[in-house]
Formats: sequence, structure tokens, C-alpha cells
Amino acid sequence: MRSAPVGSIDLEKIGIIDLGSNSARLVIVNLFADGYFMVVDELKESVRLGQDMERDGFLKPARVADTIKTLKMFRKLCDASNVTRIIAIATEAVRRAKNQRSFLDEIQANCGIKIRVLSAEEEAVLVYRGVINTMDIPKGIVLEIGGGSTKIVYYNRRNMLNYVTLPFGAVTLTGMFAEEGLKPQEQAAKIEEFFTEELKKVEWLSEVDPDVQMIGVGGSFRNLFKITKMVHKYPLDTVHNYQMSGEDFMSVYDMIKVLDLDKKKKIKGLSAERADILPAALAVIKSFMTYMNITDFTLSGAGLREGIMFNQALPMTLEKPIADVLNYSLTTLVKYYDCDEKHVEHVVNLSIQLFKQLRVLHKFPRQYLRILKVAAMLHDCGMRIKYYNHQRHSWYMILNATLYGVSHRDIVLAAFTACCHKKEDINAYDWARYRDLVTDDDLEIVKKLGVMLRIAESLDRSHSGAIKSINCDILGDSVIMKTEVEGDATLEIRNAMAAGTEFRKSFHKNLEIL
Repeated sequence: MRSAPVGSIDLEKIGIIDLGSNSARLVIVNLFADGYFMVVDELKESVRLGQDMERDGFLKPARVADTIKTLKMFRKLCDASNVTRIIAIATEAVRRAKNQRSFLDEIQANCGIKIRVLSAEEEAVLVYRGVINTMDIPKGIVLEIGGGSTKIVYYNRRNMLNYVTLPFGAVTLTGMFAEEGLKPQEQAAKIEEFFTEELKKVEWLSEVDPDVQMIGVGGSFRNLFKITKMVHKYPLDTVHNYQMSGEDFMSVYDMIKVLDLDKKKKIKGLSAERADILPAALAVIKSFMTYMNITDFTLSGAGLREGIMFNQALPMTLEKPIADVLNYSLTTLVKYYDCDEKHVEHVVNLSIQLFKQLRVLHKFPRQYLRILKVAAMLHDCGMRIKYYNHQRHSWYMILNATLYGVSHRDIVLAAFTACCHKKEDINAYDWARYRDLVTDDDLEIVKKLGVMLRIAESLDRSHSGAIKSINCDILGDSVIMKTEVEGDATLEIRNAMAAGTEFRKSFHKNLEIL
């Protein structure tokens, strides 16, 4: 495993432990220069710390023992990974436990880990920061379903306006309504009814703008994605920014809420450890959507832990969110993959110039400039695998990269665009795999963007920045690209002219570069 970007200074390796009511998770993160970070390892265990707390408010001895065993494993992995600092936090179950102090002392004594119990407000703020720094949604309402609590955060213009933490989640609701003789669908109906009554007590929900976008955060939403992915044979493994329709959600909910536990465990995509509590989480989602009159929602792969990561890597996020989410994640990858940053910047600038000056020919709206920028910034990342056919490796890496602030469709289009930066290299079978996200018309768009990227990359073939700018004259049967040059650009112009055949096929004009 590659744990650090070759070309950047690895400042520190930290471990983040998130002790929730349902599961405990360790994330190991490399912090490196200029405020960037990368997750390099992760370990998750189901501890069900919040289970059976409803009766007396005490964490149960068996759950405490399992948690300590898990944290010892986490500690061992941190030590083996040369983690220099552990940030450990606990949420709802520990927050309301009557034996909180003795539990924390026992962990300190047995594991050498000091856990900080977050307040409800601190937890909501971290969830918000995880979302707002990874999503380009200006007005949102976040629903985060944990094991022991449910958080709702409302923001507008990238400012957090309101939040509420309801003291029950997927684990506790499952326990609260586990009445003997109650059919699974009856249990789900009771949870829906209960949660709706709780929502009515949150006065500010009535003031939420009707055009707000719902964002789902947490393990239950991730499991919902996995099930939907299996049902639809969805081609991407990326949870973040997945658009879930109301119809797809109800299809999964209606299927799961009537099944007994053994049958639920057999559902493809549903983890066995979450099979018993997912129906309660889905009932919460259904209640929330109905109450707020929401028809569909977006999934976020980032939440509380990412909020901590951003605060540690980029302390300015304590005061205000990142202004350009997509550019931040692209720059992170450029650094992590040790790309030539000056070359990348130059190729991006030349690509933008070509896009704007050839607009009379391609007639693409501005949104396609973002696709070209993603492809231009990551066009060389495949060289981390090997140079030969690295455009194909870049294609695969972009499809599987952690990219924020960009839709799944745009990621696919950018990956195929990058695949064309050496030659037109689109495999028909590969394209067909993504037919649910792209159309036949998109193929021609990708080819045009790919030609522009190929020319831009060729015009910095020596990585010297010799060609400063381009000015395109569009004539009847040809395009003449006049270059502003410092020094000898023979290599660059010769290389760029090799794209003439593809340029003519895409734009129906001859290419001349001066």
C-alpha cells in the first residue's frame, strides 16, 4: 500500500477512532503539506455499545468488554502503522451512559486511549463540516442516522442554520419496538409513526425552504446504496454523490420491511451485522421524507470522521468551509499521485483556452468545462501504475478516485476524456457498461473533449511551459492555432499536430498549428 505522496512532505500520520452506538471505526490518515490528507487504512467492528441501554441507561458489561477488545486491536494497528497521534471520540451511547466515567477510565487503563465524548452540538457540527467540504450542494438538509441518535442539520449558502439531535437511532429504535409477536412490517410502521411525532416537536423544520436537497449520511445509507447497486447493476462503487430516487428507496424499503431476520441476511448488498437494524433506519428515512415532502435524496460518503480530518489537515475549516470542493479534491489527488504539478496546471490552462476558443464549433455549455478540467488535472495519474498505455490506467483511477463536488456522470465522462489524451482509446464494451449514466450523444462529446485535451497535453510535451497561450482562427475548412511561444516549441507543435486526424473526425475541419 502506498502510504504517502512521493512528491509531498508527509507531515503526520494520525488515527481517528469513532466509537458509536453500533460500531467502532478506526481510520488512519496521512496529513501532508499545504492542508491535504489521504485515508490510508481503515478498520471497523460492530460493538453494539448502545444496545439494551433503554432499560436503565447503563452500558452493559458484555458490550464494554467487546469494545475494549476492539480498541486494543485498533491500538495495535496504530502502533504497527507508526501513527503518531490518536484522536478518539465517542457519541450518543457514551454521552448518555450513567457509567460513562468508569467506562472511559477502563479504556484509558486497558488500551492507553483517551476518548473525548462529543456534545450533541459538536457532533452535528462535525457531520456538517464533513458534508459541506465534500459536496457542491448550496442548500441542504442532512439526515445522519447513527446507532443511538439521529441528527438533522440544515444549512443554506454553506452556513449551518439549525440542527437537532434526536436521542435514538437504528439500534435503539430496533430495541424500543422489538415487541413479541409484532410482524416486521408492523414494527416498521410503529417506528415511522413514532419518528414522525418526534419530528413535529422540532419547530424549525417548518421553516426549511421547500427546494432544499436532502443528504443522507451514515452506515445505513451506505448499505442502502449497496443494495440498490446490486439491484440495478450500477457500474460505480462510489457512494458519495449517488442520487437515490424515491422509487428506488421505496422498492428497497417495501422489500425489507416485511422480511424476517434470516431472509434479510440473504439480501445481496446488506451486511449481516446490519440486517437487524436496517429496517428501523429505513423507517426513519421514510418518515423524514414524508414529513418534509422530499421525493429523492443524495448520499454522502463523508460525515463526522471527515469533519475531523478536514479540521486536522486544514484548520481554516474550523471557521469557514472550503470554497472550491472539486478543486481541493483534485489537487489532493495530483499531490498524492505525485503528478508534475506545473505540467498539470499548464495543461489545464491550455485545455480551458481551447474549450473557450472552439466553443463556436462544439457548442458545449459551461458544465462540460468542469469535465474537461477533471480529465486535464488527472490525465497523467495512470503513470503511477506504468507509463505504457497510462491513459487506460488514468481512466480506471479516475473512475475509482475520491472526487468531491462532481456527479457520477461527470466522473465517467472525465475518465473517458482522459482515456483519449494519447489517442482515441474508447473501448465499446467499457462504454456500454456505463449506459445508465451516459448516452450515445455523450460519446461524441467525450471524443471532442478528448481531442482538446490531447492537443493541450501535447503543447506542453516537454513540461517546459514553452507555449504560453493559444489563439484560434476558425476558417471555412480549417482551424489555425497560433501559439505564443518562449523558446523552441518544435517538439510541442509536432506532437500536437499528430492529433490532426482525430480533430478532423470530431470537428470536421483541418488542423494547423503555428
